[in-house]
Amino acid sequence: MPTPSPAPTPSPALTDALIRALPKADLHVHLDGSLRVPTLIELARERRVDLPSMTEEGMNALVFKESYAHLGEYLQGFAWTCAVMQDRESLERISYEFAFDNWNEGVRYVEVRFAPQLHQHEDMDAREVLLAVDRGMARAQQEINAAMPPGDPEFRYGIIVCALRAFNAELSTYYGQLMRALSKAPRKKVFGLASLELAREAVWARDEAGIPVVGFDLAGQEDGYPAIDHQDAYEYAHQHFMHKTVHAGEAYGAESIFQAITKLHADRIGHGYLLFSPERVTDPKVEDRVAYTNTLADYIADRRVTMEVCITSNLQTNPSIRSAGDHALRKMLDARLSVALCTDNRLVSHTTVSNEIRLAVDNCGVQARELRDIVIHGFKRSFYAGSYAEKRQYVRGVIDYYDRIVREHATAQG
Repeated sequence: MPTPSPAPTPSPALTDALIRALPKADLHVHLDGSLRVPTLIELARERRVDLPSMTEEGMNALVFKESYAHLGEYLQGFAWTCAVMQDRESLERISYEFAFDNWNEGVRYVEVRFAPQLHQHEDMDAREVLLAVDRGMARAQQEINAAMPPGDPEFRYGIIVCALRAFNAELSTYYGQLMRALSKAPRKKVFGLASLELAREAVWARDEAGIPVVGFDLAGQEDGYPAIDHQDAYEYAHQHFMHKTVHAGEAYGAESIFQAITKLHADRIGHGYLLFSPERVTDPKVEDRVAYTNTLADYIADRRVTMEVCITSNLQTNPSIRSAGDHALRKMLDARLSVALCTDNRLVSHTTVSNEIRLAVDNCGVQARELRDIVIHGFKRSFYAGSYAEKRQYVRGVIDYYDRIVREHATAQG
């Protein structure tokens, strides 16, 4: 008689302990939105930055709230965080702590993103900003992996360089100097030139300095500032084999996502939660808005353009999303889109990847098998700093470790 196949290991309950133990990736997280509040206060004292409060309780009550009235209020906190990120030592320390904060909740791979031009000035250019962040991340990675049990997947990181859709002279010394130098040029041209210069610095950092810059991003106010203004920068990144992601579908609809993919060669989309909002399609040439959004979703699914979903952040900045259950994540999964759960800003949104998974499980009907796919997509669709063969080997180790953790928790639960 043939030997019967062993019974499959039952899926354990998706407890907080299991979620925390699972290996996770975060593909969309901003460094300047993820500081430790005590560090922010300490650096503010040292650098004589006058915060709204010099206590953690006060900053959380006045600036880093649980909910915000609108996106503008959400973004106000970045003025204070960026104010203490204007020197090499602070950038290195914040990056070092950021890496450990991720590791301590089970994140094994993180792509930290930030806008170097927000931090550069006469004494520190974009290259030095990138070098400082890399030093902090690399030091943490070395210390973490030195203490790693044999056989566990190592902690890895990549850096994503952010350009801004629009800016004003007050945002940084660099932007102020650029706007004064090009005061007679159309603003959208100034915005595009800043992005092109940054794309060149990103390629230099990767190819000449050996910094693991793995991607180029476009962030900032979406409505009224189209991504196509930054096409030259993205074309430069594309021609130099740089991975690309774009904040799109966060404050403007499906057309913004379409433009990011077709004009900027986006490999991933940041947020994208308005993909399934046909009422936000404004192009008068689109006769059937529902068909347009559904066709776009099919195109994204077929091309495996990954959506970097940030549930908590979206709840805080979009009043139309009344609860986590209203988020478009469920529609994305039903449309078979490639999805990764991300934090956006660990401090500003008071969240972790574990918390985002908890929200998805409890409110969006994510089951154990779906969760496995989502988590693994985070590693597979990463902009890993290494060869494709090395990435495959790393992901294979993560998958084996994920399955081992699930089996152990299933056994423990009986």
